[in-house]
Amino acid sequence: MAELTESPDVNIDTDLVRKLIDSQFPQWSGLPINPVVRSGWDNRTFRLGQKLLVRMPSAEHYAPQVMKERRWLPFLAERLSTSIPFVQAHGSPEHGYPWSWSVYRWIEGDDVDANDRSDSIQFAESLAQFISELHDIEPSDGPVPGRHNYYRGGSLSEYDAETRSNAVLLQNEICVDTALSIWNNALNTQWLSKSVWVHGDLEATNILVREGHLVAVIDFGNCAVGDPACDLVMAWTYFEENACKVFQSSLTVDDHTWQRARAWALWKALFRMSRSLELRNDEYHAAKKLADVIMLSDG
Repeated sequence: MAELTESPDVNIDTDLVRKLIDSQFPQWSGLPINPVVRSGWDNRTFRLGQKLLVRMPSAEHYAPQVMKERRWLPFLAERLSTSIPFVQAHGSPEHGYPWSWSVYRWIEGDDVDANDRSDSIQFAESLAQFISELHDIEPSDGPVPGRHNYYRGGSLSEYDAETRSNAVLLQNEICVDTALSIWNNALNTQWLSKSVWVHGDLEATNILVREGHLVAVIDFGNCAVGDPACDLVMAWTYFEENACKVFQSSLTVDDHTWQRARAWALWKALFRMSRSLELRNDEYHAAKKLADVIMLSDG
């Protein structure tokens, strides 16, 4: 999920999806189409029958993710033991919809509740294994971090001004000195090893489970090759103490990388708090809780 607040450029609804499917993939024209409840922001997602789903970029700046997934998902899938999305068909602009889109195979699994923190040792180990496998894949000529993936896997400095601004905005909500200490310490470190593949948005909303077991990781639109720190934020955003320790000990990264991971999690928390500050809604309270966890942790 990219942290942007722009409104979608196009109205994407079931009627539009039906027109596109009927026109471009008549073999599926008789299948029911239903919106997926947790569709995400970058894309609008629809269930197509029982075995397929349609994903359509919701705005122009998300459109490049389509071709990136088409290019790299097969390469990554061959090298991972955990299921990831498979592109079944390539859709084209039509009926007023201006970008490429895709039909994927449906992956059976349950959504992970981002607000329900977990202390599952088994899940922590499984997720750490997925991350290790992903980071061990030869980076080849994979895409470097940039605007296409909001600099995930790149330098924290891209978000320096925003983070400091948000810290000031939230000075009555958080301990600014603690927040900036975490941020500054992370900025003083850097990834010095070779670039690795990163998912770029590895959080609970992009993970599927079945009976508590990891079955798939989805939404690789922000993938790139770079610094692995951005893929480690669930140590703060999801896992409770015992599972967090197992998660961290199962990954062979240095202390500086964990510092940057903590800073990535802090950036996310401050951004979401600032976005929802006036409303004081569920998003604000969840982000405030996350910020407290980050600043009270030992790192």
